[in-house]
Amino acid sequence: MTFMTGNTERAVLGYFQDDARLAVSAAWVLLAFVGGVVVASLCRRHFWVDHPHGPTMLTAASLIAATAICVALDGWTPEAQIAFLPVLFVTFAIGALNTSFVKGGEVSIPLSYVTGTLVKMGQGIERHISGGAATAWTGYFFLYVSFIVGATISGFISLVANGSQMLAVAAIASSSMATYTYFDPSRRRQIAGPTSDH
Repeated sequence: MTFMTGNTERAVLGYFQDDARLAVSAAWVLLAFVGGVVVASLCRRHFWVDHPHGPTMLTAASLIAATAICVALDGWTPEAQIAFLPVLFVTFAIGALNTSFVKGGEVSIPLSYVTGTLVKMGQGIERHISGGAATAWTGYFFLYVSFIVGATISGFISLVANGSQMLAVAAIASSSMATYTYFDPSRRRQIAGPTSDH
């Protein structure tokens, strides 16, 4: 869903495979992701100037909206499939979340870009081997491990929940984390310095 390389390919190649629906849906996913980045970035510049955790709040709100739409469209049973509209809200949420860490007006850590995380980790390992500090790669290592842990937890949750129930779990987890980071004054002071773009 949020693999933008694959969605870009589908948006083009769908027409060559006589599957315009695939191409159009992939294009909408791309637009939703970029829309999340743009809206979160605009809000960061104009509304969240003194609070760097706005993207996590926008992410949580988008996941709550996705869950509500999914329940309205598909019901609350584990067998229900997620419709396309909630997928767009989830994709928007992930785009917004990717603006969480900003340095000098640019995203410093793209949270859903696993390939980039591994590249940065590999470059950090090289710098460490060449005499640099271990911190050049350990942050990216822990980010990558968090992807694996998140996928594992999601796998266990999927054994008992699916569809709108899975979205509800994601919305609750995201809302809890967003609330914690938004209101914790020590995290706000720590992150506001180097990650702020003002």
